[in-house]
Amino acid sequence: MGFETHNYDGYAGDVIYGDGPEEFAILCHLDVVPAGSGWTKDPFGGLVEDGKIWGRGAVDDKGPAICCLYALKALKDEGFVPSKRIKLIVGCNEESGWACIEHYKEVASMPETGFSPDADFPVIYAEKGILHVRLHFRMERAPFLFLEGGSSTNMVCDYCEATPRSLTVTKARALGIDISGKKICSRGKSAHGSTPEKGENAILPILRFFEEKSDVVRYAIACVFDDMYGLKQMKDETGSLTLSPNVIKYRKKDLQILCDIRYPATMSVDSVHAVLKKFGVPYETIHHQAPLLCDRRSPLITTLLGVYEECTGRYAEPVAIGGGTYARALKCGVGFGPEMPGDPPLVHQANEYISIERVELLLNMYKKAIERLTK
Repeated sequence: MGFETHNYDGYAGDVIYGDGPEEFAILCHLDVVPAGSGWTKDPFGGLVEDGKIWGRGAVDDKGPAICCLYALKALKDEGFVPSKRIKLIVGCNEESGWACIEHYKEVASMPETGFSPDADFPVIYAEKGILHVRLHFRMERAPFLFLEGGSSTNMVCDYCEATPRSLTVTKARALGIDISGKKICSRGKSAHGSTPEKGENAILPILRFFEEKSDVVRYAIACVFDDMYGLKQMKDETGSLTLSPNVIKYRKKDLQILCDIRYPATMSVDSVHAVLKKFGVPYETIHHQAPLLCDRRSPLITTLLGVYEECTGRYAEPVAIGGGTYARALKCGVGFGPEMPGDPPLVHQANEYISIERVELLLNMYKKAIERLTK
């Protein structure tokens, strides 16, 4: 397309447009969460059917990344000369650790201002803090020989299985659990870890099956599902804390539960740890990202709101989310699309798609936004 491009050791890349003294970032990611189960389309087929593009990453975040690239191309073809050095930065480790951003900051310069098309419209001014912890519940004699479920920390578990020491068929059936030989399995519905209420966690029915046979299992349920210590009561203007136990496995008398916690943006991670310590079980922090909180009336946000209102005809105010985007890698960064209020939940779920109509809208909105923020 005639742009200056770089590949930073496979961690990240960028597309450069313009040579102004100030830099502006558009931050996208190309990695995806595991496909998971329940697909009726090829999750990596890129099928175009029924006015939609089907596949893992269509919304999160390959589709929006491509839209931003073509928005830059359209501006270039029209002869637009930005006053800023625009960097379309694409990373390959957003879903599982952010090594991409850390490496980019080491080998290139990260702009202070920009947006990430990896969230919701109208504009995201705040993102909750993200904390992933692994809890260890010690079990001297578990009522099962094997227990495992979940594929990613930030995906609601949609499949969990176990091998009980003794099988009670009636109870399994009452809990909606399937039986296959000596094994039992539970099927749920995946969702983004920041919105566990949109999914159905397959771990809970399996634990319920064993709760009468183990005080430890019963206590684990009380901690991570029943909110015994009031962790999910923490809230502020950016919303309530969410706790989603998304990965579980049993190894050598140790029941390990990996939890995705999204805590309110005005609160400290120390306040979350204070409650976790009340559980009285060992745990370690696997991943942490501090919250994002921007001035709702900053020029960046008001400009993007103007673009949104012009293109959709809807008046809107900036909002807060539990999801985490690259926007928090910037001094002044926000999330801007691609999901609209009222959209069906698609991110991290089976049969993810983006409609051709939405692609056309994104191309128009991102083109206008980039032009107005860099003219």
